[in-house]
Order: sequence, then structure tokens, then C-alpha cells
Amino acid sequence: MSTSGAGERYAEVSAQILSRAPESEIDPTLERVRTVLDLLGDPQRTFRVIHVAGTNGKTSTARMIDALVRARGLRVGRYTSPHLRTVRERIVVDGEPISEERFVEVHDDIRPFIDMADEINDTPLSFFEILTVMAYAAFADTPVDVAVVEVGMGGRWDATNVVDADVAVITPISIDHTEYLPDTPGGIAEEKAGVIKPGSVAVLAQQQVPVAEVLLEQAAEIGATVAREGLEFGVTFREIAVGGQQVHLKGLTAGYEGIFLPLFGEHQASNAAVAVAAVEAFSAGSEGGPALAPELVGEALTGIEAPGRMEVVRTSPTIIADAAHNPAGMIATAAAVGEAFSFTKLVGVVAIMADKDVEGILEPLEPLLDEIVVTRNSSPRSLEPARLTHLAQEIFGEDRVHAAPRLDDAIDRAVGLAEEDGEFGGVGVLITGSVVTSGDAVHLLRGAGK
Repeated sequence: MSTSGAGERYAEVSAQILSRAPESEIDPTLERVRTVLDLLGDPQRTFRVIHVAGTNGKTSTARMIDALVRARGLRVGRYTSPHLRTVRERIVVDGEPISEERFVEVHDDIRPFIDMADEINDTPLSFFEILTVMAYAAFADTPVDVAVVEVGMGGRWDATNVVDADVAVITPISIDHTEYLPDTPGGIAEEKAGVIKPGSVAVLAQQQVPVAEVLLEQAAEIGATVAREGLEFGVTFREIAVGGQQVHLKGLTAGYEGIFLPLFGEHQASNAAVAVAAVEAFSAGSEGGPALAPELVGEALTGIEAPGRMEVVRTSPTIIADAAHNPAGMIATAAAVGEAFSFTKLVGVVAIMADKDVEGILEPLEPLLDEIVVTRNSSPRSLEPARLTHLAQEIFGEDRVHAAPRLDDAIDRAVGLAEEDGEFGGVGVLITGSVVTSGDAVHLLRGAGK
């Protein structure tokens, strides 16, 4: 197939998958995914799994785990969501998204079984369910030694939760997706605890007390071992460095000092500690011993990237794209920006999904931003600028709030506002409010990429 032909076929297949129920619509059952995987011969049982759940930090942590496991010489498949720029980046083998040709091949291989499952079940498989099956099929066919799998939403009923992971990672839990999940941290923790399986190791980031109680109770009931940030492992030292931070980590089996992490914010240092502990726990059951070589940890984390997460996508002025999309995530983003940058003037560009806690997302930005430009992103779920303007004015005041109908216009407006009165070299623009907003910004400012 020619390059142009492969591209056309990829576009066709992507459109077919995207036409199904979106991942924002949840029908809580694992039966549809199990039906297809049973027909395929259970490919998800051909590799070991590290399963990553939580509210914030899942993708960054999954990327770090992936890099650390590959540093041990193992072949890794990584499944994360949502994507920033191309759906292929959700399914990664050996650190690279699968190609357009491979994406089509995997889809065509499983399509007959998807059709059979659709006939058997009352509800057709969703967009996310099909991609989950594709990821497991691709990993089995490669084959990979280990799959690092990020939960889409919740945990217990998430389509990914048809695996029995060696290690279950729970990143910080807060309130989000309340249209499908409980509206208390403890209630959400009950759903996310569903990824912890008997005999596994549960690696827990620092949590609110009600959340920790739920997770510990679940682990005790099913006989899982627990490793807790701040007790069994954690960050022992961190300081700001050019382009990121210098950290010392206490692992489960060793200490790792003088590691340069090219990411901003205390939350990313915490993610790194969780990732190291997860790989230590995973490696303890592998041939070759439990400890990670400190030099390998340093190399893996120094080379880590977190696209769309506090990513500097342009300089002069500095433009940062960040995927914070709930109040807890925005608190972390605001703290990271304040810590890592010394802007004399900072203008925000914000587009938020209509089903989110909009006021809770905007409030942490109020002390940080001099002015804000509200807009919409490319998702049909994006809140209309007129409504977002009204909500922003209640928090920022009318004089500080501006609106633009499109993201590209909003970015141009924000750059102009930043440079209007700001000191040369000391002004910045922060684009945030949603993973889609961040992805759209990266696409606009850096091009289509892979």
C-alpha cells in the first residue's frame, strides 16, 4: 500500500472508531470487552501488567514507568488516554506510537470479532473499548514483556480492568467525572480500588485520609501488599533547576540521588517517586533481583517527556501548554508555574469542558494570572465562550477577562496582552483547562507532528 493510500485507510479507520460512543459516555460493564477478548483468545493474558489508576498524574506516571521498565531491557507496551494530537499515541510499543499501517492492521484483525460482539450485546462497543482491545491485541502480537496500562475513568468498571496486574498504581485521587463516579473522594476511591487484585502490590501516592482508608481496606481484604508514598517510599529532596528540578528519591529497595527530572512541579517529583516504587515492586517478582540500578533510574527519568503537561511550546514570549482539567490538577499547575517561572506578567488562555467544575478550575488561576482570555477547544463538549466569560468575570472581575471565539485567536490575543505592558523576556502565556485544550495548542504552535 502506498504512503498516501495507508494514510487514507488510517483516516477511514480512525473515523469509524470515533463515530462510536465517546469515552465520556460510560456504560458500566466489562462484558463487551471480555466477549471480544475471549473470541481473540485472551491476548491480555500473554504479558505482565502494571495498571495505573487515579485522578491526576496517571499519564505522566505511566510514561515514567514505561521508561524505567525499558531501561531494564524489557519490551514495553503502553496504553494511555486521552490523546493530545493523534489517537495512535494511546498505543505505544518501545516508546513509539504504533504506525498508521500497524493501527489499521490491528483494527482489521479484530474487526470481525467486534462485529460478533456487537451482535451479541445490546450495546455496541464504544470508542474506548475498541481501542483497549486493539492495544491488548497489538501488545500480544508484538509481543511485549510488560504492558503499562492507564485506566480511562474510575477503575472497577473501566474497560482496561480485564487484566490481573502484578502492580496496581493509584495516583492522587480527587473529585472528577461526578456524572459517572461518586461525588466524594472516598466514594471515588472505592471505584479506583477495583484495579487492585489479589496477590498484587498496590503502590499508593499520597492520598487524603478517607481515600487512603478505602484503598488500604481493599488491599487488606483481597490480600494485596501495600507501598505508601511518604512511608515506604517518597521524595526526600528537591530543588528547582534550569528546565526542571533535581530530586532525591527513596525507593522500596534503594535510594536514588541527584536525578535531574526535566519536568516542573512538586507533583511531577511525586509521580517520579511513585513510578520508581512501582517498577521496584514489579522487578521484585522478576529474575535479576529487586533493585533498580541508580544509573538506569537517572538515565530513564532524565530523558522523560510529558507532552502537554506544563510543556513550554514556544519562547519569546514563553508559552506553556498544560492539561489540567479539574480543581486538584489546576492547583498543582498554578503552584508549579509560580515555583518554576518568574513572570512579570502572565496571561491565561482557558477552554474548559462544559461538564467540569468550571469555577473550581478557574479559582486557582486567579492569583496567578494578570489577565485571562476565555475561548473554546475543538471538542463539542467545550463550554461556550459566552458562558465561560460570565463565570470567569465572577472570579477575575470584568476588566481582566477577555473572550475569543477560537483558540488560535485567543492565543494571539493573549500574546498581545502579555507583551503590551510586560517587561521584555519576563512575560508568559499559560494555555490550560483541558487535555483537549493543551493538545490543540501544541498542534497549533508546533504543527501536526506524528
